[in-house]
Amino acid sequence: MDLTSLVVWLVLGLVAGWLASVVMKGGGYGIVGDMVVGVIGAFIGGWLSSMLFGVTVTGFNPLSILIAFVGACILIAILRAVSGRRTVV
Repeated sequence: MDLTSLVVWLVLGLVAGWLASVVMKGGGYGIVGDMVVGVIGAFIGGWLSSMLFGVTVTGFNPLSILIAFVGACILIAILRAVSGRRTVV
């Protein structure tokens, strides 16, 4: 992985993690935490999209952001279920 790919993954993770933290409510995990959630979510979303639909997406495009966002939302839901963290509406 070259430096450009790493930067793209980090930016994609930041965007997806931030979007997921806004949609899932209850506050985010900070800029670094949102980035980590987004990058891990991108892996989860990519794995699920390839396993369920046979779709493999590369690069920084709207579909890759959507897949990473869905994966990040799944990860946040899992983290909250495991930690017992509840949101206040």
